[in-house]
Amino acid sequence: MSDTASRTVLITGCSSGIGACTARVLRDRGYRVFATARRGEDVARLKKDGFEALQLDLDDSASIHSAVTEILHRTDGHLYALFNNGAYGQPGAVEDLNRATLRAQLETNVLGWLELTNAVLPAMRRAGEGRIIQNSSVLGLVALRLRGAYVTSKFAIEGMSDTLRQELHGTGIHVALIEPGPIRSAFRANALKAFRYHVQREHGPWQETYRAAEARMANAEADAPFTLGPEAVARCVVHALEARRPRVRYHVTFPTRLFAFLKWLLPARAMDAVLRGVSRGENR
Repeated sequence: MSDTASRTVLITGCSSGIGACTARVLRDRGYRVFATARRGEDVARLKKDGFEALQLDLDDSASIHSAVTEILHRTDGHLYALFNNGAYGQPGAVEDLNRATLRAQLETNVLGWLELTNAVLPAMRRAGEGRIIQNSSVLGLVALRLRGAYVTSKFAIEGMSDTLRQELHGTGIHVALIEPGPIRSAFRANALKAFRYHVQREHGPWQETYRAAEARMANAEADAPFTLGPEAVARCVVHALEARRPRVRYHVTFPTRLFAFLKWLLPARAMDAVLRGVSRGENR
């Protein structure tokens, strides 16, 4: 790829974890990084750290379009890449989700990404080049119980990205999916907040499982097996930005690679049995 100093990248969800790490890595490589976050205090902290930081709330159309307008104004209408990263996980059994809870999950994790992507694509089309990088999940490949809302959002992102990749063929704009497994971040703490806010945990057939799941989410010190740091994702983002032909999918962690292989190898019912075993084991 040519001079990275002329490349501009917009990243969502930079308050912590993957977004914050990727912003630092790309800045150190000479990219002009626009680091965004939902909360004003996080934006202020990013500015203090030397980033060009803006507020961008994926649940708010006005916020999305205000941020994009400001970025294109600062760059004379040029934006090389978008890393869609800002998201959260809503735990809970499917039968305990209501319409409002699922809608909130999709507003942030899918519809916000759609609106933001569509807002930056015209600039990339005019330039004849660009990168749309989507931070999906191992749960965009397989489903685990008690994660139905998040799984739904990530399956939607996978399908939307596959479609967009075909529609952008020949434009010079590439679409890549990053599929992390367990990564050290504030994701579990945020999921616990969403769990406690949206899910009735004291009644119903899942209450015992919920107690174990809640204890696991509350244990900030306990990493899942094969957990990697956020720099593992940042390395994949770098490749997706700089490779002449970026990969369609980046399987970041061992669990992602394993489940992708097993999904290809096993019949659906056998795969279900494997995944049920994983769920039982993590909530003991």
